[in-house]
Amino acid sequence: MRKLYFILGCTAGGKGTVGRELASRLGAQIISVDSMKIYRRMDIGTAKPSLAQRARVPHHLLDVVDPPEQFNAGRFVTEAERLISEIRRRGKIPVVSGGTAFYITSLLFGLPEAPPVDPAVREKLRNMERDEGRAALYRALMQSDPDGASRIQPNDRYRVMRALEVFQATGRSLFSYRWPRVPRSDMQFLLIGLERPRQELYQRIDTRVETMFEAGLLAEVKALLARGFRPRDPGMRGIGYREILDMRCGCETLAEVRERIARTTRRYAKRQLTFFRAVPGVCWMSPEFPGAIRTKVEAFVGGST
Repeated sequence: MRKLYFILGCTAGGKGTVGRELASRLGAQIISVDSMKIYRRMDIGTAKPSLAQRARVPHHLLDVVDPPEQFNAGRFVTEAERLISEIRRRGKIPVVSGGTAFYITSLLFGLPEAPPVDPAVREKLRNMERDEGRAALYRALMQSDPDGASRIQPNDRYRVMRALEVFQATGRSLFSYRWPRVPRSDMQFLLIGLERPRQELYQRIDTRVETMFEAGLLAEVKALLARGFRPRDPGMRGIGYREILDMRCGCETLAEVRERIARTTRRYAKRQLTFFRAVPGVCWMSPEFPGAIRTKVEAFVGGST
């Protein structure tokens, strides 16, 4: 049976450092599970690994699409499956590392039975978002599928859009379709979840935000706009980017925007942790003890991979 190990956890929790250290020692290659790192030219705000780090350890599913393009869980699973097979054919070990929970569970359990995206419906909803704002999407979902809306955070753009697409295309709630709950049987998984004390994690988030601004996040956003990318493009709505783009109304100072980015990131980290806590079989470990993590992974990988 094929073996696959995961390094998962909250943003700024140390997944990249731990994943690269393990990959370097085991001769592994990293498959990134991050819904923002897939966008090209968006490096600072997404905290992508540096070119030097990528040279030492191969990373996959970075810089896949441009900001106007939508990337979803179905596409991630397809690409990840292909990469897992290719990496194994090269005699290397694949490691899945990241924090986009829905992508991770879709790879673990499989995709729900809901129908594929209808391009015409998606275009209609994108036009609504462009003309009326993101809040209009959630209002439309509340009117058409109030039960489904109650299960989704109003600011979770992808899931709001997906729920609306399914309802408008089929007349059924997204949640009326069966969602797999049992891990797939064609692979054996080891899930390592990284956890830190809450205040320590929040301090790391604050430090990361400061580092992003020092590294030129504002200039990166200006360069994206100069290339013709629009504020409502899917990639441009990521945390950090959207707050800077919204700042253009002149209602906030730069310090206030920094704090808003940090606060939004802390809330996102809290949601990530809640989601991952519900995933069965996760082995929670401290990133401050990489030796213990390495021992666990080496014992799992052991023998045939």
